[in-house]
Order: sequence, then C-alpha cells, then structure tokens
Amino acid sequence: MPLVPFARRARQIVGDTGLFGDISILDRLDDFRKRIVRALLAVAGGALVGFAFIDRIVGFLLAPIRRVLPPDTRLIYTQPGEAFGFYVQIALLSGVVFAMPFIMYQLWRLIAPLVPLTARRFAVPFIGFTTVGFVAGAAFTHYIAFPYMMAFFATFNTPDLLFRPRLDDVFDLYTKMVLGMAVVFQMPTVVFFLAKMGLITAGFLWRSFRYAFLLIFVAAAVITPTGDMVTQTIFAAPMVALYLLSIGIAWGFGKASPVEPTDFDE
Repeated sequence: MPLVPFARRARQIVGDTGLFGDISILDRLDDFRKRIVRALLAVAGGALVGFAFIDRIVGFLLAPIRRVLPPDTRLIYTQPGEAFGFYVQIALLSGVVFAMPFIMYQLWRLIAPLVPLTARRFAVPFIGFTTVGFVAGAAFTHYIAFPYMMAFFATFNTPDLLFRPRLDDVFDLYTKMVLGMAVVFQMPTVVFFLAKMGLITAGFLWRSFRYAFLLIFVAAAVITPTGDMVTQTIFAAPMVALYLLSIGIAWGFGKASPVEPTDFDE
C-alpha cells in the first residue's frame, strides 16, 4: 500500500520527538487558548483597518461581479440590516487577510513542539508560504473562479427568468469560496514541509496520483458551497494542478527517500 511508508515514517518521527515533548496536555490547551485569543485580536485590529477603507474594499470586491452580470443588474438586499451586515463581514474578511502573517505565526508557535528539531528552522518559510498560499487562493477566487461561476449562473437570465441576486447570498458564497480556495492553495506548502521532513517523496506522490485524483473530486464535492458540477470542477481543477506542482516541489526540495527500501517489502 502506498501509505505504508508514510505511516511508518510518521510513527518514527512521533517516537523520536514525542507527541508533546515534555509539555503536558493542560499546558498545550492553555497555549492553544492564548494563540487563539491573540489571533482574534489581530483579526479585530485588521477589521478596524478594513473599516477605514471600507468603501474602496467594497468597490474592489464587487467589481468582478458587476462585470459578468447582465446589463443593469445590481445586487439587492431585502432585510433592513442586511447591507450593514455585509459591510461588517467585509471588514472581518479584510481583518483576516491583513492579520494572516500574524495568524500563521501563532499557528507555527502552536505546532512547533510537534515539529522535529531539524525542521524548526523553517518558521519564516512557513509563515511566508502559508500567507502567500492564502493570498493566492483568495486572488484565484476573486479574479477567476467566482466571476466565472457568477457568469455561468447569469446565463439562465431570460425574458421569463430575471436574475436578481441577493447581496447576502452572493457574499456568503464568495466568502466560502475564498476560504475554501485559501485552504486548497496550502497544498504546496504542506508538501514542502512533509518532503523536507522525509515523510513523502515525489515518487510517492506520483504513484499515488490516481488515488489523489479521486480524493480531489470527492473533497471538491464536500467543500463546494453549491452542489452543481461547474463549481465542483472550479474547485477540483486547481487542486489537480497544485498536486502536480507539489510533485515538483517534493522532487526539488525533498529527501531522497522517506524510508528504507526494505520497508516497501513488508
């Protein structure tokens, strides 16, 4: 089985470092709480910055949508507080984007005791790569995936069917796609660190491609905000491309072999 070498190497690393090292579980829970609080405070600070530029941010977010909607189509809201809630959500999303490097730093500090000593020097690359992955996923959603999906839905606008999207529904879908793609675009970063730790190799990823291809479409079906095949394909296509990119990353930066050759024969 292709996962046997991966599991064997993972058990070896856990056995060498210990799951939590010399730190008790209660201390880890207390540290987790502190990291969460600090990350939330950073998001709140970023949201305040977002409120200062809220009109420009709203115009930036809605511009790709306006370009693909039918002429004279505008987003509508039907609840008294819906537009205000929209601005609050945009400010919070902006806060997450602005605070992302600090959030990733808190995540690194949280998982650092679980990382082998030889890999702890990668703190700065971890923060940089995860932040770039988040921004890349958000940019892919904003400029490509979401406008294409809205254009597809707008094609059903006919003399008998009038397309009038609700503000809350559109932005809820937009937010889910941004966060989903931000997670998807972390794949190269995850593979980079697993390869540097010797958990996986390019050969392992290549031999597992047919399984990964199936799992990618299953994952796309699970995380897709809507149930249509177009949106699922929009999610799955970059995942396949990122998987192939990850093979190159593992080949360029990984160790020669995650396990001894005899492990494959057991």
